[in-house]
Amino acid sequence: MQRLLTTTILVGLLVATAAAFAVTERLKLTKSPLMPGTKVSKVLSPTCSCARSRANIRIKLRRPDLLTVTVLDARKQPVRTLVEGVDARRGLNFFHWDGLTDGNVLAHDGTFYAEVHLANQHQTIVLPNRIELDTTKPLVKNVTLNREEFSPDGDGQADFVRIKYELSKPAHVLVYLGGHRILRTLAHQPSGSVSWYGVANGSQLSAGTYTLEVGARDLAGNGTPLADRWRVHVRIRFVQLASHRIAASAGGRFEIGVSTDATRYSWKLGKRKGVASGPVLRLRASDRRGRYTLTVTERGHSERAAVIVR
Repeated sequence: MQRLLTTTILVGLLVATAAAFAVTERLKLTKSPLMPGTKVSKVLSPTCSCARSRANIRIKLRRPDLLTVTVLDARKQPVRTLVEGVDARRGLNFFHWDGLTDGNVLAHDGTFYAEVHLANQHQTIVLPNRIELDTTKPLVKNVTLNREEFSPDGDGQADFVRIKYELSKPAHVLVYLGGHRILRTLAHQPSGSVSWYGVANGSQLSAGTYTLEVGARDLAGNGTPLADRWRVHVRIRFVQLASHRIAASAGGRFEIGVSTDATRYSWKLGKRKGVASGPVLRLRASDRRGRYTLTVTERGHSERAAVIVR
């Protein structure tokens, strides 16, 4: 009798196991009601006044159904019902979340999920894709320069200024000149550096002093407020003479300071010309009295001074 019971129990277990296996395999073969192409936005910032001010929820259905779409918080608690029991067609269906709760107030920053309920198929699916609501603006904590004066002439000597930055959160750094953006980093990091070669709107700028504004924009579209941008002053200098007027005696020698990072530069005085190097240019004045123009040139950039011979 005991052996019969044991055999009966064993057969029952085998039958139950086989039935469970069959159900499992059938479930594996059952296609999901959601097709590839279902997608949700990764981030949104309802306060950014940008393209990411709302989250896009794209649901691709295998067959039509009565659809309810709900936004859940990180604890999977309902926050906002976007639609309830609407007729949804086969294929793509689009919905949007503006960051508001059912109470019509802005939800707190954090992680959210989209839940899809299919009434006809009696299925509820929480999409695994996280939606990050982020309204915090990135701030610039510090900016330092490797040099305040540079000469972007392509000679390999101080051709750029490196801007090293620290931010309050990961973001793309933006550099502005005259209110127009001239640089944007590819990296999305809280710290790093970016180099500027004196180019704006595709053109090389001329010598002079420029004010750069450093800000940032995060993945949610939040940008550093205009008043909080970090401002730095840099000077583009190719070649500069210490004076624009030189007094010299006829036939006498004179000298003038030359500021440039070039190892060599050319000069022209009247009909004479030559090549020199170093921070001081020493020349002989003409034997005849008069006014002459001294031109010093470095890689196509020139500076002039009047030489008055008496």
